[in-house]
Amino acid sequence: MFNGIIFNKGIVKKIQKRPKGTNIYIKSDLKVTKKDIGVSIACDGVCLTLISIKKKVMEFYLSNETIKRSKFNYIRINDLINLELPLKYGQKISGHICQGHVDTISKVIEIKKIDRSYLFDFEIKKNEKKDLIEKASICINGISLTISSVTKKGFQIWIIPHTFKLTNLSKIKKGDYVNVEIDILSKYVKNFLHEKK
Repeated sequence: MFNGIIFNKGIVKKIQKRPKGTNIYIKSDLKVTKKDIGVSIACDGVCLTLISIKKKVMEFYLSNETIKRSKFNYIRINDLINLELPLKYGQKISGHICQGHVDTISKVIEIKKIDRSYLFDFEIKKNEKKDLIEKASICINGISLTISSVTKKGFQIWIIPHTFKLTNLSKIKKGDYVNVEIDILSKYVKNFLHEKK
């Protein structure tokens, strides 16, 4: 379980293709040691298991199912990845509850700088758009954000300078893809109401 507040990033140093998955190697100053092998870490919002660490380079395994559902299908060497360690009992939750179970990917169709903030416009698949709610929480590349508006093609989000600086959103360009995890509460409530009909 995560809360989508990003303080750490890492750089993809190696990508190792396997018959039924991929191993990726991310270099970061994230405070983990060999004692932490087996822990879950959110990598751009995807919950992955740390399988090794050496000289600040962390190794993760991605199944083909994870690759298919996430932007890791487009991963490249030197990509910047948002990282978050799992929540500890009693820890403050500043964002919202994020599971690390990415629902889909979304394409950036426009980025506008307005004053000091940034307005991101995303396109999303029609079958996923039905679960979007204006002012609801959403997890983009592991970042807890708020949907400012639902549009014809997808949704918009405002990014404040602090978030822009601390995350990999500062490196994203028009046409890039991001990982999307729709708010779990929104999905559960909608599913419950659907079953009650």
